[in-house]
Amino acid sequence: MRRMRPAGAMMWASVAPLTTDEERPVSSEAERLQSGRPHPAIPFRTAVRTWFAISLQTFGGPAGQIAVMQRTLVDDKRWIGQRRFLHAMNYCMLLPGPEAQQLATYVGWLLHGTRGGLVAGGLFVLPGVVALLVLSAVYVGLGSTLAVSALFAGVAAAVLAIVAQAVVRVGRRALTSPALVAIAVASFLALALFRMPFPVVVLVAGLLGWGLGRWRPSAVPLTGGKEAADSGPPPVIPDDALHTERPSTRRTLQVLVAGLLVWGVPVAAVAVLTGAGSVLTQQGLFFSGAAVVTFGGAYAVLSYVAQQAVQVYGWLTPGEMVRGLGLAETTPGPLIMVVQFVAFLGAYRAPGSLDPWVAAVLASLLVVWVTFVPSFLFVLLGAPYMERLRGNRSLSAALTGITAAVVGVIANLAVYFAVHTLFSGTRPLHWSILAIDVPDVTTLRPAALGIAVLAAVLLFRMKWSVLPTLGVCAGLGLVAGLAGIAVSG
Repeated sequence: MRRMRPAGAMMWASVAPLTTDEERPVSSEAERLQSGRPHPAIPFRTAVRTWFAISLQTFGGPAGQIAVMQRTLVDDKRWIGQRRFLHAMNYCMLLPGPEAQQLATYVGWLLHGTRGGLVAGGLFVLPGVVALLVLSAVYVGLGSTLAVSALFAGVAAAVLAIVAQAVVRVGRRALTSPALVAIAVASFLALALFRMPFPVVVLVAGLLGWGLGRWRPSAVPLTGGKEAADSGPPPVIPDDALHTERPSTRRTLQVLVAGLLVWGVPVAAVAVLTGAGSVLTQQGLFFSGAAVVTFGGAYAVLSYVAQQAVQVYGWLTPGEMVRGLGLAETTPGPLIMVVQFVAFLGAYRAPGSLDPWVAAVLASLLVVWVTFVPSFLFVLLGAPYMERLRGNRSLSAALTGITAAVVGVIANLAVYFAVHTLFSGTRPLHWSILAIDVPDVTTLRPAALGIAVLAAVLLFRMKWSVLPTLGVCAGLGLVAGLAGIAVSG
């Protein structure tokens, strides 16, 4: 019988005349590495199809999205080894913005250079952009009807359990020492009681992690070799043969200038055409700033976005912020896509001289643009340098401190959502430097509480995934609304 070769070897053979390192001329491979050209083992067209397939499966937040890439790229196709995948993931966790989308960009860059990074990161968000744009329009057009309002209220109650699950998951992974627990608690109190700016909390946590790693390494235990072990067969492209670009001042300036122009020109154009005080300009500037200071993933970002969008700019209400997160949970792509919903509602309600629907769509697309262009810029700018900094303990210690703070940030978000979802009334409490919104217990919504508890049971006890849980809770919200039971106010 004819012996079958592994799929990776067949793919290699289909695009390259030589199939092993021993058979390939050393000089040509050395020249390819020197020039930074991608390895020819994986056709670009094949990669595009794979990235699109991945984009349709990216539900359930960053953990689920990273798991999809791990299963597809590392476990099944073996396009990249486990160690390089984890190295890329660690760098992306250091960056502000959606780490799963940045990881896709980084791996795409490793496989096919700049065009690979742009395609991988772009396809990662495209289905979610389209889906959430449609859902935002449905909410604005039909959200005042009883049925749609009740559906969204059921989703909002389920989001409380989803965020609580995120606290538990991140906490188990991040809080591995008393010092890290202290950072998490301090971050929660700083946000919940003292309303410290989110970027300050993250910066202080990073500095604490760096300092502990330098002077008390045992206080910030870092992930070790067992996680990085790669027990599978050799990847299609060996680690040392992956695409690399040597960092240089010329390349850095080229990427930086191009990225800043692509990022800033649309915002400048909106400011010129609609005025410096328009909602579109405000949103373009605010979310451009948020893109560079929001560390720790979507749930951490939402704590900052909710505070500013609701309390400072008044683009939407706290309850609508929760419903927007629920919509983002039901669509593929990063959860930070909820900013699309925020922008849509804010521009629709204050369109200026534009038609409300035109303003809403333009704002939605502009905010997506300024949110994700920086992610591409950070990855394409920093990846060549990170390839030279594998295993740097100072960076890992700073990341560990930031990750611990993120636990407190997400916990603060959970409290914020709970107060405004389960109660229809709150009152501000100020005492010295303390500032907190206290719920009015007489305005408790029993139906919303019951749906939230059921969602927690489904997620924690029965191990349901996010989408079925949201479906059940939305259905219960609809039933409660039709029965005349208040779920939202």
